Amino acid sequence: MRIPKVHELKEKFFQLFPTFPISYFTEPSRRVAQIIREKWQKGEIKELEDSYLENLIKEVFKEYETPYLKRVINATGIVIHTNLGRAPLSKKAIEEIVKIAKYYSNLEFDLKEGKRGSRYIHVDDILKEITGAESVLVVNNNAAAVLISLNTLAFQKEVIVSRGELVEIGGSFRIPEVMKWAGCILREVGTTNKTRLSDYENVINENTALLLKVHKSNFEIVGFTEEVKIEELVELGKRKGLPVMKDLGSGCFVDFSKYKLKKEPTVQEVLKAGVDIVTFSGDKLLGGPQAGIILGKKIYIEKIKNNPLNRALRIDKLTLAGLEATLRFYRDEVLAIEHIPVLKMILTPKEKLRKKANYLRKKLEQLKLFDFKFKIIETINKTGGGALPTLDLPSYAVAIFSSLSPQFIQKFLRENEPPIITRIEEDKVLIDVRCLFDEDYPEIIRAFLKFKNVL
Repeated sequence: MRIPKVHELKEKFFQLFPTFPISYFTEPSRRVAQIIREKWQKGEIKELEDSYLENLIKEVFKEYETPYLKRVINATGIVIHTNLGRAPLSKKAIEEIVKIAKYYSNLEFDLKEGKRGSRYIHVDDILKEITGAESVLVVNNNAAAVLISLNTLAFQKEVIVSRGELVEIGGSFRIPEVMKWAGCILREVGTTNKTRLSDYENVINENTALLLKVHKSNFEIVGFTEEVKIEELVELGKRKGLPVMKDLGSGCFVDFSKYKLKKEPTVQEVLKAGVDIVTFSGDKLLGGPQAGIILGKKIYIEKIKNNPLNRALRIDKLTLAGLEATLRFYRDEVLAIEHIPVLKMILTPKEKLRKKANYLRKKLEQLKLFDFKFKIIETINKTGGGALPTLDLPSYAVAIFSSLSPQFIQKFLRENEPPIITRIEEDKVLIDVRCLFDEDYPEIIRAFLKFKNVL
C-alpha cells in the first residue's frame, strides 16, 4: 500500500474544503499521513479506500478546527470551579467585552481633554463609590496584586505574618514564595493555631516595613485557636507607623450572612476597619473576569502604580470592559444578585433547585432509554475557587442508574459536544442543577439521546 504524499493530501483537503487556501492544509495533511502510516504498520489497514480516506480527512480537519478552549456544561454543583473557568460573566459584561473587542476604544484616551489618559480610570470611580476606598489599582490577578504590593511597600525589608496564615492556594501558590520573589523578608510570628497581638509587637524593628494579614479563604482552623482581629492590627500599625495590608483572596461585596449563609468579611468592612491596602480577586465571589484589585490609602496606591512591575501586570482592555460592567451592578445589591451568575447560583433557594432537577428528570425519562433510570437526590455543593471552604450549599441532582459503569457514563458525557462535566458519588453519576444555565438542559437531553447508539 502506498501512503499518499503531503501535497496529494493537500489537494484532497482543498477539494473537500474549497473556502480555505490550499496552504492551510499542510499540517492536517501531515497528520492524516501519519495516521495512515501508523495503522498500516499495525496491520489495521491493508488497502486505502477512497471512502476511508475521505472520512479520515473530514475527521482530522474537524479536530484541527475545533478550539482547545471551549464551552463546557458545569453539572458538578461547584459554583466557582477553577478548572472550569471560575466565574461565568453576566450578559451585560459579555456584551461590553464584545463591543470593546470589535471596535476601537478610549482605553488610554481622555475624551474630555483630547489627550492620552489612564486605563485605570474606567473602574476607578465606581470602585471608590462601591467600597469607599481612597484609591484604586487593578492588575491581572490577585497573585499579581499581592506581589506588586509587597514589592512596592517592603522590598528588602521585613513583613510580619502569622504562621497560621502562610497559606497555599491552587497551583502551589504560597505566600512565603510570593514574598521571596517580591524581594521581601518573611518574619513569622505565633503558631499555626494561636497568634496574639504581642507576637507582632515583639518582633517589630527598624527593618519592619509591613504588617500582613492573609484571609484563610480556602481553609479554616478550628478548636484551640486564637487570632488577631484586623482592627487590633490596624491600631498596632498606627502606633508603630507601619502600613497594614490584608489579602482577602476571594473578596466579596455582599454580606452573605444576610441570606442565612456563613459570614464572609466584605471588602467594605475591611476598608472601614482602617486597613491601608486590601487585595482580592475579580473572578471569584465578585463574579467578574480575572483581575487583581488593590484598594486602600492613596499614599500607598500611588507608590504601587509607579512600580515598573505594573507595566507587566496591567489589566487588558477586554478585562476592563467586563469588570466595569460587573461592578456597575453592585451599585444596588438586588441588581447584583439578579444579574451576576455567581451570586445568583450561590443564593438560589433550595426549592427552586428541586424544581429544576425535577424538570430535568422528567425530560430524561421521556427519552425512554433502555436500562436507564433517573432519580432526584439531595446533594451538598461547595462554593469552590478557594472561597467559603466550610459553607455547605444544599442542592439537588439527578442520579443516573444503569448497567453501564459510572466511569463510562461520565466519560461519554465528558466527550460530548459541548462536554458535560459531572461528578460520581456512591457509584452513581450525578448531574447537579445548581450551576446549569437554561440553555444547558436541551444540550444534556441531546447528549443522552446519543446513548441509544451504545445500548
